[in-house]
Amino acid sequence: MSLESAALARVKPSATLAADAKARELKAQGKDVIGLAAGEPDFDTPDNIKEAAIKAIRDGKTKYTNVDGIPELKEAIVAKFQRENGLTYKTTQVNVSPGGKPVIWNAMIATLNPGDEVVIPTPYWVSYWDIVLLAGGTPVAAPTSAATGFKLQAADLEKAITPKTKWLFLNSPSNPSGAAYTRAELKALAEVLLRHPHVWILTDDMYEHLVFGDFEFSTIAQVEPALYDRTLTMNGVSKAYAMTGWRIGYAAGPEPLIKAMAKVMSQTTSNPSSISQWAAVEALNGTQAFIKPNAKLFEQRRDLVVSMLNQAKGIKCPTPEGAFYVYPSCEELIGKTARSGKVIGSDADFATELLEAEGVAVVFGAAFGLSPFFRISYATSNAVLEDACTRIQRFCAAVK
Repeated sequence: MSLESAALARVKPSATLAADAKARELKAQGKDVIGLAAGEPDFDTPDNIKEAAIKAIRDGKTKYTNVDGIPELKEAIVAKFQRENGLTYKTTQVNVSPGGKPVIWNAMIATLNPGDEVVIPTPYWVSYWDIVLLAGGTPVAAPTSAATGFKLQAADLEKAITPKTKWLFLNSPSNPSGAAYTRAELKALAEVLLRHPHVWILTDDMYEHLVFGDFEFSTIAQVEPALYDRTLTMNGVSKAYAMTGWRIGYAAGPEPLIKAMAKVMSQTTSNPSSISQWAAVEALNGTQAFIKPNAKLFEQRRDLVVSMLNQAKGIKCPTPEGAFYVYPSCEELIGKTARSGKVIGSDADFATELLEAEGVAVVFGAAFGLSPFFRISYATSNAVLEDACTRIQRFCAAVK
């Protein structure tokens, strides 16, 4: 008799965390491994944010808080949405959760019934699919391709929507592809959604501040105000503020949904860490001066990685608009033989052989719902990235 529930049996462990764990394990064994699997900025949390957390500890702000966020943080989030996105919310429309995943989980468990469908463009962040399954919903893939820049097209969204569709997930800039939707592209999707008033939208804007060149970020409720009343706009402090370990995600949306999410939290996580919340207040209200220079560094790393990967035999790497990932194709290597003598039958095989032959850990594309690709996180130094890309070039050159 299995201990595992039927709900848990429907899902898989996070492939990105598994790849990162494997890289760490090999490093601990003394092997020369470069981990490009984890989606985590290599910058340290800025000092003003650390000091705010230390002050909160010294001031005794170490007790339980309101279940879905302290008033001060909700006010900072309201101000952020107004200042940066032109979106007007009240504090009663704001949820603060212990990370971005819990925001999604809270929204899904609060709203999904068996048979409800959630449209998820591929490639997708690994957790979207499994959170929907775990919450009892049915994920529905809406395909994209490298030819469309990995962006969902209006016609494909239209095809994916049925009378059972409850939610659409949008992620811009995207994990894993780095694709970011222009205002016009969001407008085209919004026109489809206006024809289907039963569909809610969860927009994951976690990488909002990591866009490159002259790209201008927009979010869908800003582009089409008629969708405001059925959009949950999600963000967090993890990526732009280098606060992954602090575990603060937040979202704003219709008050009944926010209340329902708080109800879920009251019986699961309770409040996010009080110290992390006070740090997040400073992150949102304090200086933003470091954000653009950090984004510029990521842009330089993107250019380095795209250039070097496109020099590797059999690899084609598009140039993404944002985040800190690339999603190259390894299609030309499928069916060929690696240096080990093993045939590369899939992108999972490619990732395994690359790790064993050259000590470079990447995440295979099937984990994100679209093959044959792989994801690289370039949130590390230029020197490490050059070394890793040189190894990938060497690995590909040896494939017969």
